[in-house]
Amino acid sequence: RLLRRYPAVAVLGARQVGKTTLTAEWIQAEAPGSTRFDLEDPADLARLADPMLALSKLTGTVVLDEIQRRPELFSALRVLADRRPLKARFLLLGSASPALLRQSSEALAGRIAYYELPGLSLREVGDRMAARLWLRGGFPRALLSRTDSESMEWRQSFLRAFLERDLPMLGVNIAADTMRRFWTMLAHHHAQLWNASEFGRSFGVADTTVR
Repeated sequence: RLLRRYPAVAVLGARQVGKTTLTAEWIQAEAPGSTRFDLEDPADLARLADPMLALSKLTGTVVLDEIQRRPELFSALRVLADRRPLKARFLLLGSASPALLRQSSEALAGRIAYYELPGLSLREVGDRMAARLWLRGGFPRALLSRTDSESMEWRQSFLRAFLERDLPMLGVNIAADTMRRFWTMLAHHHAQLWNASEFGRSFGVADTTVR
């Protein structure tokens, strides 16, 4: 629906939440013949060495996956989104980072819509899987692992990658070990009254830092 109304749509969400899978299934059903660029693939990056040359001749739906890795593409997308008649619509997949949102909104103001993809919900998986969803969370690979131990192994790996790789990309400049201890404290404190001063005393920092 958004792609029919806007020349560009950004699907935002955490890594491994299912953005690429959802897009691939939608394209197969609704937009066969679309063009996809994976901006973590060196070959696709090479194809986009000259963005205007690579993108201007394409028609239909053009998917740019991991768009946060090439924010300089937004200036080219602005020009392409203003063409009349509109030759292509752009589906951008990426993390909901403040920098990405700022850059896209500045370059594509009035031309882009945002759709945030959360994890799987109880409504999607059904009552039959309620206990599994509660224990494993809504990331598809964690939820659908064959065993609880495999799910835990995936979640631990994901957590490590998120702390060491994704948070710095989002502009959070706190050591991974420190953030992991802080998250562990938050997890143990779940469903209790929030008290920043108590966290600060336990963590050895000011309550303002905890906030």
